[in-house]
Amino acid sequence: MLSIVEGFLFFVAVSESVLGVLGNGFIGLVNCIDCVKNKKISTLSLILIGLSSSRFCLIWILITDGYVRVFSPDIYLSGNLIQYIAYLWIIMNQSSVWFATSLSIFYFLKVANFSHRIFLWLKGHITKILLLLMGCLPISWLFTFPGITVPFINNIMENRSTTLLITMQESEYFINQILFSIGTLLVFILCLITCFLLITSLWRHNRRMQLNATGFRDPSKEAHVKAMKILMSFIILFILYFVGTAIEISVTAVPENKLLFIFGMTTTVLYPCGHSFILILGNSKLKQASLRVLKLLKC
Repeated sequence: MLSIVEGFLFFVAVSESVLGVLGNGFIGLVNCIDCVKNKKISTLSLILIGLSSSRFCLIWILITDGYVRVFSPDIYLSGNLIQYIAYLWIIMNQSSVWFATSLSIFYFLKVANFSHRIFLWLKGHITKILLLLMGCLPISWLFTFPGITVPFINNIMENRSTTLLITMQESEYFINQILFSIGTLLVFILCLITCFLLITSLWRHNRRMQLNATGFRDPSKEAHVKAMKILMSFIILFILYFVGTAIEISVTAVPENKLLFIFGMTTTVLYPCGHSFILILGNSKLKQASLRVLKLLKC
């Protein structure tokens, strides 16, 4: 049985998951319909479809993992379920971070304004750079694949007792999670760098507009302030996601601490849920589509 605090946090995590599934499903559906109507797929639509799809699957994995670990820990540790869930999470987590980084680079090259020749060259080859970056994702999967298959082969080939099997599974899970998170962390750092550079560019532009202010309401200034707020929200949620993930991985060493695990799960799910609604509010096409849906629901 869960305590009141544990039950409340688990309810919050489930609520976040439901909203995240709806938000990411909506983003993917709107962009797919738009691509079918236009009979072509843009770079931004490709990134958004990939990002929403990976997060849709990631949320299901996170909430399934949390439910089984909290309510059926014996089933979780018996057999290979812990490894199946862990490696599915690794693949979806990598995909989510790669597409989020691609999205931040896209906005950075489209919106930012720097006079450096390297930036200007990158800006002129934005489509090729993003396709190259997304093409690196299958390569990262190839590096991950041996780490996924070897533990399963070892479990089949070696005759282990139940206690030893569970011990080895926990140790393999903990070590592999750390090793695979290192590569994702590098992409995460790249994403943060581009976000901070974009915020710097927007802040400088906003400051210039303030110096040249005429006293009238400036829509361009409001748009830049809104963009900075969206970026800051994204960075905060992204950092919370990695903090929550670190808590969940560390709790493997202390499996009886349910409260800490549920807190980590609640913090982790906040990012794929919250950022989906940030994207909907920050993208005019998605915002208009969401308003049409709300209008239909009211009717």
